[in-house]
Amino acid sequence: MKSKWCKGLILGLVCLLIPLLGTGCQTAEDLTVVKLNEVAHTIFYAPQYAAISQGFFEEEGLEIDLVCGQGADKVTTAVLSGDADIGFCGPEATIYVYNEGKEDYVVSFAQLTKRDGSFLLSREENPDFTFDEVIGKEIIGGRKGGMPEMTLEWVLKDNGIIPGEDVFVDTSIQFAAMSGAFIGGTGDYVTLFEPTALALEKEGLGYVVASIGVESGELPYTCYNAKKSFIENNPDIIQKFTNAIYKGQLWVEAHTSEEIAAAIMEFFPDTSMEDLTAVVERYKSQDTWKKEPALSQEAFEHLQDIIEEAGVLEKRAPYDALVTTEFAENVISGE
Repeated sequence: MKSKWCKGLILGLVCLLIPLLGTGCQTAEDLTVVKLNEVAHTIFYAPQYAAISQGFFEEEGLEIDLVCGQGADKVTTAVLSGDADIGFCGPEATIYVYNEGKEDYVVSFAQLTKRDGSFLLSREENPDFTFDEVIGKEIIGGRKGGMPEMTLEWVLKDNGIIPGEDVFVDTSIQFAAMSGAFIGGTGDYVTLFEPTALALEKEGLGYVVASIGVESGELPYTCYNAKKSFIENNPDIIQKFTNAIYKGQLWVEAHTSEEIAAAIMEFFPDTSMEDLTAVVERYKSQDTWKKEPALSQEAFEHLQDIIEEAGVLEKRAPYDALVTTEFAENVISGE
């Protein structure tokens, strides 16, 4: 990612020249800084990185201070504490907070992805894989109550396999440590996001045998959220943020995998252009990203079905309380 210093220098030089044309200039100091905490750093979120690299946030008068929380629980904690203005994670986190009875709970206002972004990896290549092959095996599935783990369980049950009976799903390993644990010998299978999955394939340490996103169907997998009070007190920031995300969604939809890879390369300096393009194509071909940011009630209820099936939902939460589509509707309608 380009440094703030470099951006400031370039903008400063431009501002020295523009007065000659009789026009004005917006400097970095004019931008409102928004602290954004993302659940993971992955190519799965390509429209977000494209929105940053293509200057869509700056067009809206925003500067994104991006940090990685490494888990929806950590992202939500940062939002609730005020360490982050906006969180980016699965909407399940907003349900948990609401059911705890917090008065200033967390509300989702824009959706980015509409499928699970993880892939099931085996220790051996298996182009003819079927899910009955995991029976009697161990899968590193992620944190209990997290969307990756719950979606995995949903897919297993949809294939007639009961977690805890037919297969052991290890939920003791934190998200960031899952690939390392698998490389170290734990488990027969693991679910991983990109570019980690591709990196293991290239090293011969694991092989993608199934897409959890394709198997589980559409659901509101990752959304942007903020405290209710932050949204109420900063509607202009939320609207501008949603506008930029929508521009990113439209840009990704209209461009090739190669063009998208080139646009987000600065966010993944350790990944080659060839690999970036391959991963983007993998996600693009399975229709991973929303084309507009509104989170529908149908999608939200499907999410609660999955959480309920996983046995971690005490009571269903009201859509009208935990989701606002006002900002998404404004940007879609052009208001």
